[in-house]
Amino acid sequence: MTQLPAEEVAVPDFRIGAAQACTLSCLATEHGLTLTRFAYLICGDRDRAEDLVQDVLLAMHRRFGPVLPLADPVAYARRAIVNGNISWSRRSVSREIPTERLPEASTGFAEPDDQLWQLLGTLGRRQRAVLVLRYYLGYPDVDIAEMLGCRRATVRSLAARGLAELRVRLSAAQPGASS
Repeated sequence: MTQLPAEEVAVPDFRIGAAQACTLSCLATEHGLTLTRFAYLICGDRDRAEDLVQDVLLAMHRRFGPVLPLADPVAYARRAIVNGNISWSRRSVSREIPTERLPEASTGFAEPDDQLWQLLGTLGRRQRAVLVLRYYLGYPDVDIAEMLGCRRATVRSLAARGLAELRVRLSAAQPGASS
């Protein structure tokens, strides 16, 4: 067995395989909140995060049925959330219709009041996805590139530009900061 370099961490494979069977209801019960938090970090909107997770779980049910023949269904769901968020941002027309009725109860996590998380929300969707996947989940550039469907150099460029933009906005937001 070959060792990976110290700076790269192996990410579980999400391909279809003959691994232990996991049910969709088990995935939703055990990892639903974690997936919703991940989706929130990717999109920056609590309601859209819940919709993304719901759409992904529905798509997984349509594709696989109640039993998931995946080696790592959580990794599969994360990739589907990232892809779903990118697709969502490309839609030209919103399908949501405002109503007079109040929305359901909260999922248990509050809106961020941390300045860095607010600034992260100002980045482009791909930059935010790269930064969350790299620094929150610890994915190596190879896996991020595969997940986003781009080259490793693009991942490094998106990360560098995203961090530079965060530094500029963070220093501009702090009182008494001079560039």
